[in-house]
Amino acid sequence: MNIRRTKDILNIELPFKLKISFEKIVALFQKYAAKEHERHPYHESSKNIVKEAIKAPELIDGFSDESILEKHKDTIELLLEPLFPELLLENEIKAVSIPFTFTSFKFTNRFEKILQNAGEDYELKVRHFEDDLMYKYACSIILTDVYNYSIDIKRPFYFDIPDKTTNTVKKYRAAFNADFMEIYPTENAPKITEEDIKFLLDNFDDIDVWKEKFPPESYIFKGFGIMNLFDVTTDEIISEIRTSLIKKDDDLVSTLQGIFRRFFGINDLSLGFSIFETDSNNFSSSHINKEESLVLNYEKDVSCDCIFCNYILEKLFINKETLAISDVEKYGKQTDNKNFYHRLKDKNIGSIILVPIQASTNNSLAIIEFASPRPFELNSINQNKLQDLIPLFKIAVDRFSEEHQNVLEATIQENYTSIHPTVKWRFYEAAERFHRESYEAKEKVKIEDIIFPDVHPLYGQSDIKGSSIARNTAIKEDLTTQLSLAISVLLEACKVESLPIYKELRFRVEEYLSEVKKGLKAGDEIAILDFLKREIYPVFNHIKMVNNDLSFLVESYINRLDPNLQVVYEKRKAYEDSVTLLNDKLASFIDARQEEAQQMFPHYFERYKTDGVEYNMYIGQSLTKEKKYDDLYLYNLRLWQLQVMCEMENVALKATEKMEHKLRVASLILVHSNPLAIKFRMDEKQFDVDGAYNIRYEIIKKRIDKAHIKGTKERLTVPGKIAIVYSQDKDAEEYYKYIKYLQSKKLLGSVEKLDIEDLQGVSGLKALRVEVIYNKNFDTQKTMTIDELIQEFK
Repeated sequence: MNIRRTKDILNIELPFKLKISFEKIVALFQKYAAKEHERHPYHESSKNIVKEAIKAPELIDGFSDESILEKHKDTIELLLEPLFPELLLENEIKAVSIPFTFTSFKFTNRFEKILQNAGEDYELKVRHFEDDLMYKYACSIILTDVYNYSIDIKRPFYFDIPDKTTNTVKKYRAAFNADFMEIYPTENAPKITEEDIKFLLDNFDDIDVWKEKFPPESYIFKGFGIMNLFDVTTDEIISEIRTSLIKKDDDLVSTLQGIFRRFFGINDLSLGFSIFETDSNNFSSSHINKEESLVLNYEKDVSCDCIFCNYILEKLFINKETLAISDVEKYGKQTDNKNFYHRLKDKNIGSIILVPIQASTNNSLAIIEFASPRPFELNSINQNKLQDLIPLFKIAVDRFSEEHQNVLEATIQENYTSIHPTVKWRFYEAAERFHRESYEAKEKVKIEDIIFPDVHPLYGQSDIKGSSIARNTAIKEDLTTQLSLAISVLLEACKVESLPIYKELRFRVEEYLSEVKKGLKAGDEIAILDFLKREIYPVFNHIKMVNNDLSFLVESYINRLDPNLQVVYEKRKAYEDSVTLLNDKLASFIDARQEEAQQMFPHYFERYKTDGVEYNMYIGQSLTKEKKYDDLYLYNLRLWQLQVMCEMENVALKATEKMEHKLRVASLILVHSNPLAIKFRMDEKQFDVDGAYNIRYEIIKKRIDKAHIKGTKERLTVPGKIAIVYSQDKDAEEYYKYIKYLQSKKLLGSVEKLDIEDLQGVSGLKALRVEVIYNKNFDTQKTMTIDELIQEFK
């Protein structure tokens, strides 16, 4: 007799004493063995069975020793024979089992074969088994059978059984027949009242309450159960597909591909899809707005009638019918090896199923592709397995189509909503022209590019100096603290428990600490944190249980960790708080001052926060619709910029009073003599210079703050000084005037004239570097207005 046990629940606690008994089935045979049934076909056989059964009275009285199953296996087989008719042995998946333990001892042939294919090391194991839930489930059986009060807390039980012949895992749901069992209370079973039942209804999660009302082994379970398994592999796969299609998943294709490999039983099946925006009456200019296709090679604008043959076009795009090509080679011969055949061959596809799904709200048509490298594995027969999934695909396509439409609408709004007020008028003109031409049905209507020619750029930055070093130092200090704390815990643990593992771990932590003190390398932080998580924290969980002092040490260690990041994050937080404070102070100051500068002459302004603040300004006639431009406004804006840079230096210095890390900034102004054109880049949602010649200006902006003074290793930008970079001497002469004026206002000090080292792709740059005079009583509310500045400078 083959006895299969579930090891996970061998020692499960239950309100029952379990006794295997065949009393009920023997009683049934005794009925037919009686004289009044002597004409019944079962009479003679029942007499023989009863005769054998009474030779083993323990089979009737009940037993807990499973060895008796083996001892009386022939009699048991005889008793159970009517429950396992030979005609059903190859089809049904059935076994006799001991309820609540899933120990089984008689199986149909099909069940035996399933277990054989699962491998010798497989044991019947219930999916997501929960001890407490099983106890409550047993109590609900008692309430029903003994007290006639039905509480339905039953949940289906599932078995995941591997099939090594196909390298898959089959899913089975279990159903139990309780006709051959009975339950009755022992003298230790408390009487259950109506009030007890009401109390249980309100305390489902409290297992102690259930064990109080139904103490362990306070009832007798006598008999056996019949367990039937039903293959629900396909049902569960469909459920998985439904769940995957409903939830948002960035890797949806990969997830579904794994599921469909099990669905079709093809381990190397490939899945792809594409969504076409097309007119069903004209395939000549289809656009693909989403594509992870197996055969389309990431094309966006395609001519469908050049890719697909007429037969496929008609089936997919006109009739919206699923199509299976079971033999790609045969398809190639039938279509004279047209384009689509070559695409399939290039991807090593031997058979393919194409499923068209039309969106409900627009002309979106999704083509879902299932492909196998071998012919005939996908065909018109197994394509029918997809019929139940078509509605799910449609829901997913409709959802994608709706989301895509929402994205388009949001993109249209976002593209223009953050435009600087100075130039917004130009975008309104472009939008108005686009809609007018669309209404007039002009061909190839396209929204025009937004370009402003002949504008003068002004660029400035206040860059936090040594930010990378400061950040690395903060990381180093935090790691040093965390490793030192870990060593302290291990040292104390060694004193309490002299375990070699503590010393070995302490040695490794000290090695990491030594490496950190020497300097961090790329990947060190991740490696250390992974080591702590993998090696140290499990030991800490043990240490906490040794005594209260060690538990307090471990808790102190844990309390030093950031609750979200699970690392010591003190110095880094202080550094990041300092950077944030400085950035916020500088950004809010220049934003406020810039609003004032707009009153002088409308100009474009954009500001970015990095490790510090940088900004672009553009001024010129093309930017404004009404006001007349004059170069005088450019000169005023340049003087204003230099003064504001002096003030931002003071803002930055004053901010250090509230910083744990005393961060300093180095300021830079880039002067560009010639006007240039700027263009709104739709993909980046910002303005950028337009034209190859003007690219040089962008290159300088990106590289100048790292430049050195020619012939030295000294950086051009240093704290306490403003670097003014230029290429033409006339610009230096102009800025000398501004510097001299601001010197008279005690804002600037001495001036250096410097040559800058050649940069990659740029040479001949020069700079004025002027000292900033800091005002100890600097007040952002008492800075000189632009009107006052211009009046003074006249």
